Amino acid sequence: MAIRDNPDPGWRNIRAGSGLFRMVRGGRWPQAEAMNTTTNPGASDQTWQQPTASSRPRVLRRPTEDRMLAGVAAGIADYLDVDPNLIRVVFAVLTLFGGAAVLIYLAGWLLIPEEGSDQSIASGFVQSRQR
Repeated sequence: MAIRDNPDPGWRNIRAGSGLFRMVRGGRWPQAEAMNTTTNPGASDQTWQQPTASSRPRVLRRPTEDRMLAGVAAGIADYLDVDPNLIRVVFAVLTLFGGAAVLIYLAGWLLIPEEGSDQSIASGFVQSRQR
């Protein structure tokens, strides 16, 4: 079906060009009443839930598996609950536009601990230098 077979009936109402907009003076337009009540989620409300003790807190870690280089992008993606390839594309674009991603990736590699470790590479280095 072509567009000319089904013309837009509202095209005649469109006005192009300069002109004035008519403003209505006085008079009150009917408005909906203001919201004056609040509701609290009840026990029967299925959309609201208390946080449970079984929900694990989010921890930023570099994974030991499913990583390309040092696991920084995969760790950030896991923390943000997004696809790791999205984070990798962002790193690639930032690398092309100024090279900021290289510094961010190196900082992530040094500061984000690996899975199964309690400290990052940088904190391990600082602790070894203090002894």
